[in-house]
Formats: sequence, C-alpha cells, structure tokens
Amino acid sequence: MPDDALPDFTHERFTHGGRTHGVLRSGTGPAVIVMAEIPGITPKVARFARQVRDIGCTVVLPDLFGTAGRDPDPKAHGWAGAAKTGLRAAAQVCVSREFTLLAVGRTSPVVGWLRALAAQEHERCGGPGVGALGMCLTGGFALAMATDDRLLAPVLCQPSLPLAVTDRNRRSIDISPDDLRTVRRRCEEGLTVLGLRFRGDRLAPGARFAHLREQLGDAFVGVELDDDSANPDGLLPPHSVLTEHLVDAPGQPTRQALDQVLDLFRRRLLEPTATPASG
Repeated sequence: MPDDALPDFTHERFTHGGRTHGVLRSGTGPAVIVMAEIPGITPKVARFARQVRDIGCTVVLPDLFGTAGRDPDPKAHGWAGAAKTGLRAAAQVCVSREFTLLAVGRTSPVVGWLRALAAQEHERCGGPGVGALGMCLTGGFALAMATDDRLLAPVLCQPSLPLAVTDRNRRSIDISPDDLRTVRRRCEEGLTVLGLRFRGDRLAPGARFAHLREQLGDAFVGVELDDDSANPDGLLPPHSVLTEHLVDAPGQPTRQALDQVLDLFRRRLLEPTATPASG
C-alpha cells in the first residue's frame, strides 16, 4: 500500500497529566480508541480504523509513536526506508518512560493518558460508553483501560507486553494487580474482553491467553487462529491479525475475527439495548 495522507481524519492534540500526544479522529457515533502497533498508524491500521468508523462509530487514534500514514512495506520506500521506519518507532518506545516493556505486574504510565482520552471522547461523542482496541505493544492497554466503567468493549489484538523473554513474562500481561482486580470485578458484572492471536505467535504467546482465561473466566473470549490462515504476503511471521496478516475475504478466518471485533462494538456501543456506562 502507498503512504496514506489520512485526508478523512482530523488531527488534534490531547494533554493530560503533563503528557501530550497527537490524536486522529474520524466519523460520528460512540467512540472507539484504536491504538496502533509498531511502527505506528500505518495505512493498514488506518484501513482497520475506517472499518470501525463505517459501522457507525467515531474512531480515535492516539499517535503515540512513528509517522502517521507512512507505509513500512519495502515496496513503498525500499528496504532501507522500511528499516528506518521501524527503528525510529522502536527507538521512540524504548526511550519513553510511558511504556513498561519488561516488568511483570505493571500498568504502563501511558494508560492514564489513554483513560483520560477515552473519558473525553465519551463526553464528546455520547453513547453508552467507549470501545478500545490495542495491537501488539499496545494490546494490553485496552485491558488496563477497562478499569474505567466507561470502557464497554476492550479488544486485545496480539498483546505482546511484557516482552516474552521468560516463562513468567509469557504467563502474564501488562496490568497491575489492583487494575486486574478491578477488571475482574467488571467481568463478573458482565464485561466481555476479546483477545486475538495466531497460535504460533511467540510475541503474544498462548500462555498469556491461558493466564487471561484463569483470571477472567468465561468473560475472556480468546480467538486463536492457525498460522496458515495468515496472509502469506505479510512481512513477518503470523502476528497482526487485523492488519498485516488479514485476508479480507468472506470465509477467511482473519476476516471472521475482524467481524467478531466489529460485532462486539456494535453490540456494546450501538444497539439500543446497550447498557450505559456508570462513570
């Protein structure tokens, strides 16, 4: 895909707790916060965001790292350009104090900013509440954001933190014990947490989904896809269910996973029977 100038998105800035990031917005209706994977808001992430918008939601993309709209595929900028794009985004994450990459049992500091953004968007857009979807590095952020009662539809797409360098890391996810207890209580009250991964994905290991099932019970719906269902044209081994490795055709497992995500947003945010947030 070529670079995407994102002409159908507005560009704003949002500040909370001394932190400021850019925010891209498009559409009308209840808000869904879509948090990109490294290297940032790529054309494929933007394509997914438009699919969320087109069901009747306001899609809100925090610009946390990378260059929004830039295509990381070597076909767009050559191998040197692709490497530069990825390394720039990775460097931004590594030097930032907003992301907890290795520690077990910690919620990344940026989640406080994301919760405040979600609260603002709920007030701005209306509706029963807010949805949130994180990918890879940001996958677990959607879970930690669900401590707020306004978050009605959290989706964890290939959640990859803490980095799976030890058995303990693989059996955990980036959320503090207190935040996890709050999310567990909300699950007991009816919250559903949706997770997506490929079975062979070492960045988002199966032990992490097993841990979420242990902690959240039936409220965690884990969708695990066979690796051979991934788009073979993807640059990396099967990982990015809704973007790089999506096969967007009827009957394809990744398309079915995408439909499951969109259906969750419809049920929790758009249907007349949706339960309003209490916060």
